[in-house]
Amino acid sequence: MGNGVCSRRQRRIFQCLLLLTVVCGVLYGSMISYEMHKQLRRTETMALMYQQHQESLSAQLQVAYEHRSRLEKSLKKERLDHKKSKADFLVYKLESQQNLNKEKNQHEDLKKQFYDLQDKHQVQGDDHNRILDEHKDRYDKLHQAKEVEVSQLKGTTTTGFTNPPSDY
Repeated sequence: MGNGVCSRRQRRIFQCLLLLTVVCGVLYGSMISYEMHKQLRRTETMALMYQQHQESLSAQLQVAYEHRSRLEKSLKKERLDHKKSKADFLVYKLESQQNLNKEKNQHEDLKKQFYDLQDKHQVQGDDHNRILDEHKDRYDKLHQAKEVEVSQLKGTTTTGFTNPPSDY
């Protein structure tokens, strides 16, 4: 056609460099995607672990509630028995008082365990939220770094070739 800005050899080198840049960009994007998916899988595994632990704590709380209910039913039954039994009133009253004190102590112990479990549950929930926030921050930083790299790559490709060949 005529003398262009670039010779065929220069154009061929330019095309090879452009292809190499595209291939490197695709490989880099694939690596970033793989790492992000791997990190996501780790986060999902940790979330599942925390969920299982939370379910375990909930089951323990349910057992504590059931035990409390049984203790309350037992206490009601003993009170009814106490009303029915007038002959052994003094002996029964002493035994009943001892049982009541024991059950109150057990009840207080269970109440303390319940509040301890609630506190542990809260702490684990806070830890889970903190870890989740850290992962989100890490993801945002990776995303921002990727965007900066992409914009830098775009900047180098557009500024390096201000006069495109006229044959395109």
